[in-house]
Amino acid sequence: MRGQEILNNPFLNKGTAFTEAEREEFGLTGMLPAHVQTIQEQADQAYAQYLTKVNDVEKRIFLSTLFDTNRTLFYYLVDQHVAEFMPVVYDPTIADTIENYSALFVNPQNAAFLDINHPENIEATLKNAADGRDIKLLVATDAEGILGIGDWGVQGVDIAVGKLMVYTAAAGIDPASVLPVSVDAGTNRKELLADPLYLGNRHERVRGDQYFEFIDKFVKTAQSLFPEMYLHFEDFGRSTATKILNTYKNEWPTFNDDIQGTGIVVTSAVLGALAITGEDIKTQTYLTYGGGLAGTGIANRVLAEFMQQGLSEEEARKHFYMVDRQGLLFDDDETLTPEQKPFARSRSEFENADELTDLLSVVKTVKPTVLVGTSTNPGSFTKEVVEAMVANTDYPKIFLLSNPTKLHEAMPDDLIKWSDGKALVATGVPVDPVTASNGVTYEIGQANNMLVYPGLGLGTIVAKAKVLSDGMISAAAHALGGMVDASQPGAPVLPPVSRLSEMSFRVAVAVAKQAVAEGLNQVEIDDVEAAVKAAQWTPEY
Repeated sequence: MRGQEILNNPFLNKGTAFTEAEREEFGLTGMLPAHVQTIQEQADQAYAQYLTKVNDVEKRIFLSTLFDTNRTLFYYLVDQHVAEFMPVVYDPTIADTIENYSALFVNPQNAAFLDINHPENIEATLKNAADGRDIKLLVATDAEGILGIGDWGVQGVDIAVGKLMVYTAAAGIDPASVLPVSVDAGTNRKELLADPLYLGNRHERVRGDQYFEFIDKFVKTAQSLFPEMYLHFEDFGRSTATKILNTYKNEWPTFNDDIQGTGIVVTSAVLGALAITGEDIKTQTYLTYGGGLAGTGIANRVLAEFMQQGLSEEEARKHFYMVDRQGLLFDDDETLTPEQKPFARSRSEFENADELTDLLSVVKTVKPTVLVGTSTNPGSFTKEVVEAMVANTDYPKIFLLSNPTKLHEAMPDDLIKWSDGKALVATGVPVDPVTASNGVTYEIGQANNMLVYPGLGLGTIVAKAKVLSDGMISAAAHALGGMVDASQPGAPVLPPVSRLSEMSFRVAVAVAKQAVAEGLNQVEIDDVEAAVKAAQWTPEY
């Protein structure tokens, strides 16, 4: 490559940082201003431009443009402002850019766009997008079930791009080794189908055998092309996500962030809360409000932790309850999804079963100590619900995971106020600390998947693990939960995003060690910490 070809390659471009010798060697003489900048000078210049943007969407567009032109500078800048940038690069701002993706489209950002109407093009698409790069991590989405905003068709590719940005910024996975993939199976969102600017297939979602055969061909082709690939599925729909994960998880290192990722973080939050309160997990009663894919996936992961602590599955399930639109889930309900059925209870357990149709009645009856919201029903955790929890437990653990913020079941400051500072709160997006009437400032833990999935992926890749095992997932949860400072008044149940790189490293080490302990590693590792450090890419020219 020479000249303009290098400047147009985001993995090679250094812009004004090319030295005079490099400019002569690579055919760049006269193609750049004379002054040779350092990467820090470039970063200072870029940050000053970033600060001129009037809102978070404009800031994300600016950062995306930088990402498109110079990957190294982009990650160098993110590394200096990680806590500030994460809500812009990822959640919650990414929801706005997904909803406006077609209107804002400028660059495909090295993504692979798979068209369900052309399975014969899968191999060529993946090869073209990879462009000779050694792909170690692939994030694929069909964007049917983006948490909080639903089906956005091809526009959901931005979630795959954003996830990979976090993988690199947090865990140091080489950006040249990753590939975002959009599975364009159509969309059922009428406003997209009617939008003349919409860039995806303009038909309703393809279902059934044709869909699953396409996914299978995609997975098998990717396995063939990228034999060391860690495969991350993102925001697939309720009817497909679990089936896809179960099909491949026992034969390849496969991860679904919605089913497993949030569950790991919530497990970590529960462990962090118990470290603060000194309680035993086996004494906790867990209530899910919102029985969708996220709610059931999280509950399954926390259930596994109860079993890791010595309970049988039958004993562990006695600690779990689930509420959806119809109220408490009962096993005689023919509308239950396959994921909901294991959490349904028998009506014979309750004298007032017919009354358990609203959250407050359920809270008063089952007396939960942990309440997890994945309902996207704003305001549903009322003052009465919180007071009922306080009556049942000294330390109610309340996690608000519906995104974006406008869909939170309650606001953290209200939870602290209504519980007289007793509630241990976590949210899916960043919120400011809350100072209560008792003078204590409560840090609100951010139960965001980005705290764990980057390290989980890095550890699996370093070990070249055959599969991603339950033991490796549990190791990740304990590594994250073990970072809570229980001695700090108002301590959060999860470490702050400012420690994201440290979290990712600790999780990666724990995951790789567990892979070795289980004999799942396909490469010999004498020193796991050294191997993880050696695998991390740093944004330097």
